Amino acid sequence: MAWTQKAKQVILTALLSLLPSAYGSDEKSVQMYIRDDVFIDYQKFLAGRSALDISDFRGGYIRRDVVDMIIVQQALLLGGFTKKFIYQTGNVNFRNTSLLRQGKLLLSFDSYWLADAKAEQAHVFISDAVIEYGQYYAGIYYSPDNTQVQGVKQLTDLAELTAVSTPRWRTDWQTLSLMPLKRLAVEHSWVAQAQMVSKQWVDFMLMPLMPSQGNEYKLADIHLVAHKNLVVLLLGSRHFVVSRHHVDGERAFKALQIGLAILREKGAIRKAYEEAGFIPDLSHFKVLNTLDDTAKKIR
Repeated sequence: MAWTQKAKQVILTALLSLLPSAYGSDEKSVQMYIRDDVFIDYQKFLAGRSALDISDFRGGYIRRDVVDMIIVQQALLLGGFTKKFIYQTGNVNFRNTSLLRQGKLLLSFDSYWLADAKAEQAHVFISDAVIEYGQYYAGIYYSPDNTQVQGVKQLTDLAELTAVSTPRWRTDWQTLSLMPLKRLAVEHSWVAQAQMVSKQWVDFMLMPLMPSQGNEYKLADIHLVAHKNLVVLLLGSRHFVVSRHHVDGERAFKALQIGLAILREKGAIRKAYEEAGFIPDLSHFKVLNTLDDTAKKIR
């Protein structure tokens, strides 16, 4: 498919901006912070391969945030940003956002909902969508011993169930708030949320599907499984964010946009999420909340 003249002009302009200039750091590497469980699965999926060489996203240990991590690195390289990353792992959920604001973190490997990204737009550049509006379906994750969640068949069955999330994740929170739940608990730490569900202090949480792992999540004493027949539609698009305050931020963002345009034109982005099972085959799942019904409630 030929690119439009306008697209070519945009990419050419951005490429010119990547030529040596007064901004940007001379350092050849950038320190990056990433959640430890994501990094572990990322390394296991790569199995010694370079993230830049990945074209097939099927296989063990693949998950949405691992796909994000690979896509952003491929896009940066295609756009001309060649600095290597040095990884610092840990529980960096909301510390991640703080580091972006301070310019201590170049970008988030984990894509943001557009609503969450816009809330930080004074501090971050927002990329074009990597997951389009209406493409994001989450699994309903619960303890394998929770038979009540296993038995859910329709939206009204949630009336006796509890869920956990955080209002800081605006799209997730809004989606759950529109459901007829018995209670929606607030917990800002993702790991703490998973622990609450695993111990059955609450019934379920929303997480990306992980078909390569049988839609099952295990970490230390945490064990969660996704409902076999149901998914939840989240209304929003997902984007990468790059710190406006990092010394390499502007240059990295322009490179990222170039690379994402190239990958999107080749169909590589959608292919990656489909192969990873993140964009599910809806012939195998029932959507608990429909696009029309959810949109009406929001309005």
